[in-house]
Amino acid sequence: MKTINIHQAKTQLSKLVDEAYKGEPFVIAKAGKPMVKVAALHIPVGAEVKRIGFMAGQISVPDDFDRMGEEEIVRLFTNGARGK
Repeated sequence: MKTINIHQAKTQLSKLVDEAYKGEPFVIAKAGKPMVKVAALHIPVGAEVKRIGFMAGQISVPDDFDRMGEEEIVRLFTNGARGK
């Protein structure tokens, strides 16, 4: 994410807002110190962002998950392959 000094942000505000709206947020700094972040309202922020594991506790994985369909897989890759 780019950082823009406040003077530059004032002179290029329209262009910067257009970029932020398109998904390119930026930070405005004063005397080199970051002050604010500018981002489009339609882009999810913080808790709104979907994360891996968002369904934790809502689904369960069977204990034999890594062996499910094992017999059919073995059959397909051994017996089935010999006939071709």
